[in-house]
Amino acid sequence: MRTTVGIIGAGPAGLLLARLLHRTGIDCVVLEGRTRAYVERRQRAGMLEQGTVDVLRACGAGARLDAEGLIHQGIELRFERERHHIDFPGLTGGRTVTIYAQTEIVKDLVALQLDDGPPLLFEAEAIAVERPGSASPVVRFVRGGREQMLVCDWVVGCDGGHGVARAAFPAGTGRTYAHEYPYSWLGILADVPPSCEELVYARGAGGFALHSMRSPSVSRLYLQVPNGTEAGDWPDERVWDELAARFAVDGDWRLERGPVTDKSVTPMRSWVHEPMRHGRLFLAGDAAHIVPPTGAKGLNLAVSDVRLLARGFAALHRHGSTELLDHYSESALQRVWQATRFSYDMTRMLHAQPDGDAFDRRMQLARLRRITASRSAAAELAANYTGLPLPDDVAGPAESPW
Repeated sequence: MRTTVGIIGAGPAGLLLARLLHRTGIDCVVLEGRTRAYVERRQRAGMLEQGTVDVLRACGAGARLDAEGLIHQGIELRFERERHHIDFPGLTGGRTVTIYAQTEIVKDLVALQLDDGPPLLFEAEAIAVERPGSASPVVRFVRGGREQMLVCDWVVGCDGGHGVARAAFPAGTGRTYAHEYPYSWLGILADVPPSCEELVYARGAGGFALHSMRSPSVSRLYLQVPNGTEAGDWPDERVWDELAARFAVDGDWRLERGPVTDKSVTPMRSWVHEPMRHGRLFLAGDAAHIVPPTGAKGLNLAVSDVRLLARGFAALHRHGSTELLDHYSESALQRVWQATRFSYDMTRMLHAQPDGDAFDRRMQLARLRRITASRSAAAELAANYTGLPLPDDVAGPAESPW
């Protein structure tokens, strides 16, 4: 097989890139090692920045998003039994965020791809990227028990932190910066309407808690727990009791409880791989960077990577220019590091530090007081949360909608 752009991974990054390339007239092939059913049921984050919503609409994947997505005007910070609303539109000139599960984005993009897009091959496991520094890199993959070869002009790895794309970087050509947090998140899905209209970030006596939602009838909630915690260590009643304690405020608000349908533990970590390109091999999304979910940046960073790549390939296709592709890594990393910093700051501000003391707790409280008392501090949080713009130097061709 031969194609212009070989894409490894059918998560949101790979599928969205394929869709954008298709609309530009660039041929590509998407390889996904898992089944379609597996890909479409993976539970992941669902908070979309304004720019992510805009690009999904622009590529034709906005119908269900507009019908079912929940637009949020802000978030609520809770601490010291107080409630503080952060007004996103008022602080950012009208920007909002939208709750729409990543699972649903994948379903929408898969349907579009299979309907009129370029090849999307499920159960096609990439096992190696060869000759990434040449003019014709090769992706070797196994499908139906037979090893096959995809010859490409370019390869984009959207296959996560353990995929073959990043492993194809020759020794000494890249560096990974990593930080492990001393706690994890216990997350639950529950068949109960959300107890609030917006996301609630709470700093309680027992640690951090987050109240989110997947739909008007399904709640998504998280608790800070020690590393090494097993989901089975927390019976449902214990989870609800601890959530209620951490969300507690002075007033008549209460946490609604319901049947728990899913429970899992997520370690908290940050890492960034530099550069995000070697030869004709690019990395995007989780293949290049991971952030803790506190700032809701993971999916949105993957989308911003893809927007940059799509503009670069469009410029090459339409104008014969490789300038945007040549600057992809540098430009993407500007936004990646800002999102990593924001996620780190939010995490440190809201979580109980296992080795912290009274001074650390007072510093956390001081940061929260600053945000809730200062418009400029609140505006900085709102600007980062709703999504920083792409770098000005990669605005792309004027006709590009991304």
